[in-house]
Amino acid sequence: MGRIDDLADRYVDEWADLSPLGATYVGISGHDAKTDDFSAEGYAAQAELTRRTLNDLDVVYPETESEAVAKDAMMERLGLELAREEAGVTKSEISVISSGLHALRGVFDVMPTTGEEAVANIAARLNDLPRALDQYRRTLLEEADAGRVSARAQMLAVAEQCDAWTDPDRDDFYRGLAAGLEADGALAAELTRGADAATAATADFAEFLRRDLAPRGRDKEAAGLERYELASQYFLGAKVDLQETYEWGFAELFRLEEEMRATSALIAGSGASIDEAVAALDADPARNIAGKEAFRDWMQALADKAISELNGTHFDIEPPARRIECCLTPTSDGSIYYTGPSEDFSRPGRMWWAVPEGVTEFSTWREVTTVYHEGVPGHHLQVSQALLRADTLNRWQRLLCWCSGHGEGWALYSERLMDELGYLSDPGDRLGMLDGQALRATRVIVDIGMHLELEIPRDNPFGFHPGERWTPELGWEFLRAHTRMEEKTLRFEWKRYLGWPGQAPSYKIGERIWMQAREETRQRKGADFDLKTFHRDALNLGALGLDPLRKALARI
Repeated sequence: MGRIDDLADRYVDEWADLSPLGATYVGISGHDAKTDDFSAEGYAAQAELTRRTLNDLDVVYPETESEAVAKDAMMERLGLELAREEAGVTKSEISVISSGLHALRGVFDVMPTTGEEAVANIAARLNDLPRALDQYRRTLLEEADAGRVSARAQMLAVAEQCDAWTDPDRDDFYRGLAAGLEADGALAAELTRGADAATAATADFAEFLRRDLAPRGRDKEAAGLERYELASQYFLGAKVDLQETYEWGFAELFRLEEEMRATSALIAGSGASIDEAVAALDADPARNIAGKEAFRDWMQALADKAISELNGTHFDIEPPARRIECCLTPTSDGSIYYTGPSEDFSRPGRMWWAVPEGVTEFSTWREVTTVYHEGVPGHHLQVSQALLRADTLNRWQRLLCWCSGHGEGWALYSERLMDELGYLSDPGDRLGMLDGQALRATRVIVDIGMHLELEIPRDNPFGFHPGERWTPELGWEFLRAHTRMEEKTLRFEWKRYLGWPGQAPSYKIGERIWMQAREETRQRKGADFDLKTFHRDALNLGALGLDPLRKALARI
């Protein structure tokens, strides 16, 4: 084992001790009864670990190509994590999808639930949640005193999420979790006590947000150039020209909508509009499923089918990665996401769906491409393949390295790839993929435009408010006009963009860079280029920032 691998192993061990929640998320055993320190001192300890590791890495020379890739990946990712910490982002940012609160609640979704030890770990964390939220509350106030706060609208939206999680007539998350576990005697009492305590603490946190923090929140949700440039580089692992990317977003959305109109004609007849094709698909009983459990089962069957058919043809999928679970979350915010396997694959990779309140009908044509995005060849293949590469990737690369532009870019690229491979030959399924792609192009425009408060191009191809400056209200209007997502889910998406600057464009920009990297490799290799080999070699590099990815691919 080389020196860089030693540093990586040390970092993982120390990080897991400092972040037991994170350890559970990535599947490192032995930390499930503990909770992070959300005080300023706790954040400082994590920053010091990152700083010390960067200093140690800086003076180590890689002896092999795999070590060179590892060093580039760690220096880039850890360097940006430290930059975010030093800018106050890590401690102060609170949004409808990313905060200390969301880490505390979400960890219960991935914890083992079977057996006395597993239930005892859940009870311990439930009982510790009030302490952690109290620390987090003090940290947020200290950050506010230093002038570092999130937007008021995000704080109020998170308070509404807390309302849903604690309402007996809505999600009632913590008490529902406890009620579904098997426990007797003292453990059952501890579990009930913890669920009640966590519920009360979360309800109190909602009141804190409304009463104490929101009055100090920013009036504007726009991040501004300095904050946005750091966020964009962090989520992409690459520096891009934001103005050029913003303008490209308009051109890409226009191209996609042209494709959507052509596909719509195949569905609803010559001259049919996109909305007419959508109406025809939604009216087709064969493309609709009643009940979220039935919809989950449909997703599971499609995910299993994709794994079976792609394995041995377009990808070589090792046995541990051939298992994925499709799950419904016990919350209802409308998010869809993937969680990776545990280190030993005892916990499989999972595709999660937080069905919005009141939604009982599901259109399959919209979600075929979602299954490919979250499953295979998307996130599940990408994450699992890296986890299985212990011969070439160190433990940090396998467990902790994540870059949204790389990961989400690959998953969106995977949707396009499945179209190239013939899996979206059904016009309805293809329209669903194109609509998803159009949403991601819309995100590029809206996210950059809203956060930088740019002028809407006077010659934009949609004639949308030419010459005006972007506002959240115009962002919502544009999203509503150019996507066909269910309104409750889209409303969550819009709030997420406003509260998590730079993340939403990473899908489409990431896909763009993946496509460019593929073309660069094709040109370099000429007649020797093989698509399956390109995918294998690229994924075997593990997760990387997109700039380090292109450097590594150029050396293969």
